[in-house]
Amino acid sequence: MNSEASQMPPAEGHLDVNALAADEVVAVHDAVVGELRAGRLLEAQSLCLRALEEGPDAAGLLHLMALVSLAAGQFDHAVEWASRAIREHPDPAYLTTLGTALRGQGRRDEALQVFDKAVQLKPDDAELWSILGNALVEAGRLSDALPCFRHTLALDPRRGDAAFATGHILHGMGQFEEALAHLNHSAELQGDHAPTLQVRAVVLKSLNRVEEAIADNRRAIALDPDNADLCVNLGNALQALERHDEALSWYDRSLQIRPDGASATNRAMSLTALGRFEEAMAAYGQALTLDPSQAKAVWNLSLLQLLTGDFEAGWRGREARWNIPELIAGYPIIGRPMWLGEEPIAGKTIVVCQTEGLGDGIHFVRYVPMLAACGARVILVVDAQLHPLLRGLAGVSQCVVKSLQTVVPPFDFHIAIDSLPLVFGTRLETIPAEKSYLPAPDAERIKAWESRLGPRRRLRVGLVWSGNASYANDRNRSMQLRPLFPLLDVDVDFVSLQKHPRPADAEALRERPEIVDHTADLSDFVETAALVSCLDLVISVDTSVAHLAAALGRPVWLLVPFVPDWRWLLGRDDSPWYPTLRLFRQSKTREYGSVIERVRAELSGLVAAWKEKGQSL
Repeated sequence: MNSEASQMPPAEGHLDVNALAADEVVAVHDAVVGELRAGRLLEAQSLCLRALEEGPDAAGLLHLMALVSLAAGQFDHAVEWASRAIREHPDPAYLTTLGTALRGQGRRDEALQVFDKAVQLKPDDAELWSILGNALVEAGRLSDALPCFRHTLALDPRRGDAAFATGHILHGMGQFEEALAHLNHSAELQGDHAPTLQVRAVVLKSLNRVEEAIADNRRAIALDPDNADLCVNLGNALQALERHDEALSWYDRSLQIRPDGASATNRAMSLTALGRFEEAMAAYGQALTLDPSQAKAVWNLSLLQLLTGDFEAGWRGREARWNIPELIAGYPIIGRPMWLGEEPIAGKTIVVCQTEGLGDGIHFVRYVPMLAACGARVILVVDAQLHPLLRGLAGVSQCVVKSLQTVVPPFDFHIAIDSLPLVFGTRLETIPAEKSYLPAPDAERIKAWESRLGPRRRLRVGLVWSGNASYANDRNRSMQLRPLFPLLDVDVDFVSLQKHPRPADAEALRERPEIVDHTADLSDFVETAALVSCLDLVISVDTSVAHLAAALGRPVWLLVPFVPDWRWLLGRDDSPWYPTLRLFRQSKTREYGSVIERVRAELSGLVAAWKEKGQSL
């Protein structure tokens, strides 16, 4: 965004300084500018000095000497000459030159004061407002720069550089729609301006207009083919559409242009999504060689290590999250030391805090009774949705709702709930996998749901087909309801456990009244637990309800994507975490149609066995 206009107007000709009269300042100016345009700095400087020797200390000549010094990178001299010119005549152009020289010296605050003075002297000059805005950007004062660029555009709507700068700043502020409008304006004014296309592509991707982002990235690369960032951005956009093979080629190109740890990490993520796990691990190794401090590479590698069964390295690597702000946002515990197993905790009070999603909270809470068995008094801090379910968990002395305003009673140590497997040295063969470890639902609640569901004439099967849409990998794990319709002709009673169905799914649900829907009455996980306890089976994608049902010891058939969450491991249809859970995996085709067919066949067999055994399995 540093697009300050030159102070030098176009000029032609070469001046014979010996023929100059003392008052021929304009001729000197044109000649000096000609020398500068030709790159002959020494000649330009000589002309200025001879003119100053032969003529008066005219402000224009002094300013011209400042410009020559500036062009030569002699900022000290430029400051001196410009200051002398300003003492003769405080012209905004002279102030602009002085401010530029001060910036060259690193004296940003003084430069800003000078630019501000120039704007005050000539407030209707769009160029001066743009220069002030660029200086504020350089000083990191983006919120102050924004109104400068807005004012530039108000004075001169044809300023493409100001439109770009405005869009760039708004993008950084997360105001994507307004940013896009200004970037569109910049693109109209500047034609094939690669930086505009680059930032607009990022904005479009943020607005989930990924195909348009890809088009802008491709145009920008055609204009600037050696820009590694553009290659990464195109790879990221393709990655967002699961076009990982294409993404890889752009990450590779980026790394050829500029070896970079972040690019290598993105490449590893696409290799993981393609199931090329050994290559992905090598790519993470490359990323960490290029940038050993890259916490995201350590974190992502740890998930891959867990997925492939290397729990020792995986649990250790997950601790890199403490250096990734978005992964620990909202962690409410400060002060007092974090505990990772080194100190004895018998007789101590320890706070255990949920850090990830609701399903993760249910998954990891199995460790809390183990912690209490070590003699610790456990205070459990969890999201409000989990509080009613977990406040009665064995080993919990007190359960507190997590928020940014959480007030925790006095304690000795704290630990993130998902650090407990590291503390207990969990390996595949030592996973604590009790059939049921959550508090049993209230008998009266179960009785009420049995009454609501009516006589048990067929198997009861709960259905969950989508999770939280804001989850980063939701595109892979969730599905729509309609692909489940082939299950509905199996002779069972289907019960929806799907809270907040998406619009298309709500419409599909209305079309199939054979799916009983009491989700409006599922006020919390305690209520859901009671309903699940009345079902014979839950069929679900990877959601918190699946964790809830499995942690209650209910039979669960989990539909998982080709590259699943780390805890479901690879190449097996059971789970060492949940004895009653069975996995139905996508094949390399990455579609759920064939998965549903397998589920349908297994469900039909289950129904036949149930009927054969007199409705008792």
